[in-house]
Amino acid sequence: MRGRGVVDGVGRGVLVAPDKFKGSLTAAEVAAHVAAGLRRAVPGVEVETLPVADGGDGTVDAALAAGFERREVKVAGPLGHPVTAAFAIRGDTAVVEMAEASGLRRLPAGTLAPLTASTHGSGELLRAALDSGARTVVLGVGGSATTDGGAGMLTALGARFLDERGEPVGPGGGGLADLAEADLTGLDPRLASVELVLASDVDNPLTGSHGAAAVYGPQKGASPADVTLLDDALTRFAAALAPDLADRPGAGAAGGVGYAALLLGARFRAGIEVMLDVLGFTEALARADLVITGEGALDEQTLRGKAPAGVAAAARAAGKEVLAVCGRLTLPPEALHRAGITAAYPLTALEPDPAVCIAQAGPLLETLAAGIAERHLRRG
Repeated sequence: MRGRGVVDGVGRGVLVAPDKFKGSLTAAEVAAHVAAGLRRAVPGVEVETLPVADGGDGTVDAALAAGFERREVKVAGPLGHPVTAAFAIRGDTAVVEMAEASGLRRLPAGTLAPLTASTHGSGELLRAALDSGARTVVLGVGGSATTDGGAGMLTALGARFLDERGEPVGPGGGGLADLAEADLTGLDPRLASVELVLASDVDNPLTGSHGAAAVYGPQKGASPADVTLLDDALTRFAAALAPDLADRPGAGAAGGVGYAALLLGARFRAGIEVMLDVLGFTEALARADLVITGEGALDEQTLRGKAPAGVAAAARAAGKEVLAVCGRLTLPPEALHRAGITAAYPLTALEPDPAVCIAQAGPLLETLAAGIAERHLRRG
């Protein structure tokens, strides 16, 4: 529903634009529950929902909720096993989420493979987007199981990485330790005429103490020895291709997929900014007077390019008030205000047990939203 409603004689349209509550609700589900709570308390309110994402898990879902078409394709998971992955397309613009093919959630339960997990499936997904006629591809990165510098992705697109015997190196970042020759002559020629946008919320370089292996490798099961091996392997990889790109912001995103994307000519942009453009946020914002955003935890990480911070910044620039909902809140009021958020409402204000908040997030969000409506939409 779009436009401006009348609440107690005062017109006020609401745009609900949250990210997911990780481990509990998708962004679309969060938006639906918030909208239901608002309407329950103030039946006449006009509410428009626009789930958002910052390039990581949930990016394709957000695009689908905004009217993109879902396409599915069989690709290799991070360990080579087949998985069904999805991308989103509308017209000649595609949204590809690398976690769909190469994410931690694609690993068998309880299995981590820091040295051998590959992004080959992400390359297959990107190729499928090209096959569907995409001329602009937004590559959302985050939640990856891999630290291979995007070598697997490039291989799926036609590159070859060989050892001293002229044989293909093994999968994953560990295999790059044996790299002797990189051959990009077989890359899909369509890549030269496609606008590729690297959408990420991290700006780490590829290697070094702030690089892909050192910062994110341990989250993917890498031991200190593994981190050293992977960082050396990525350094070797970059030296064989384009050393100057290794220090570019975003090169270390998603285990180095950012580096491979930059090698293909991608333009690096903050994930939430890209997605707001793709999803039509500016147009939706123009129809609203109040914006409600949110995510599972509003904390210091939120302020470093996460979706709610991006939504709030854009809304504040347009002179719109912003509220936030979340599962857990650790930011003080002054930090919220600096981010452009008037107030934030956590589920823990209704239910102190985090396990219950996760299990009952939907009903609790509706109750929370009803309270927000009573406080911010009614006047009298």
